[in-house]
Amino acid sequence: MEYQFIIYAKQDGIATVTLNRPSSMNALNTSVFEELQDVFTRTELDDDVRVVVLAGSDKFFAAGADIAELANIATPLEVLRFAKFSRNVFRQIEATEKPLIAAVSGFALGGGCELTLVCDLRIATESAVFGLPEIKIGVFPGGGGTQRLPRLVGTTKAKELLYTGDNIDAQEAYRIGLVNKVVPVEKLLEETYALAKKIAARPAAAIKMTKFAVDGGSNMDIKSAIAYEARCFEILFSTYDQKEGMKAFIEKRKAVFQGK
Repeated sequence: MEYQFIIYAKQDGIATVTLNRPSSMNALNTSVFEELQDVFTRTELDDDVRVVVLAGSDKFFAAGADIAELANIATPLEVLRFAKFSRNVFRQIEATEKPLIAAVSGFALGGGCELTLVCDLRIATESAVFGLPEIKIGVFPGGGGTQRLPRLVGTTKAKELLYTGDNIDAQEAYRIGLVNKVVPVEKLLEETYALAKKIAARPAAAIKMTKFAVDGGSNMDIKSAIAYEARCFEILFSTYDQKEGMKAFIEKRKAVFQGK
């Protein structure tokens, strides 16, 4: 697929997906979702990709869903079709086996905020603004925001943000656990790629199974989750990197991982 609204690049095992619809502040419409669906299928199938970075521009990550498109949806069936497609894309991104870091500057509102919620990690600039303002136009977040936000920041704080539709700045987002780190605007990509490179240097299978254990176990009771964790742990003992990592530890040398 030829991309019109995103820019894709890959270097040193790190894939970068940059939202590129500046005329609408990177608002998410059907075309953007189609391109995101394609590019995340691409990264998932590319064994050379170890980490994915999702970014916007300095002034806006994504300002939300494209209200102009949504306003022209006439029937509940059309709403269902759009909502189902967008939710499926969000879920596809969330379920990718590769670690995913959101590099957020400027506005991340509505669907843009929901897009950050499906990422594993979030680094924000001091100018970043997060919010789910849908209540102000008579709806609520339809891309998983009512479910993912409480799991990240707790039910009480999530309800406050959902009920009021108020925005929060980067420091508040950091305080409540929505973002991992706040950095100056000019340092955003430097800090994001530093983290991405650190993760990319770790054994790929162990990273993958760690993500499986955390994400899969989060929807289980504790007994089932511990059993699932044990199974993920056991599977790693069939990998080359596990044997190399432990051998290197015993021999007091740096491990040479091969991602298998």
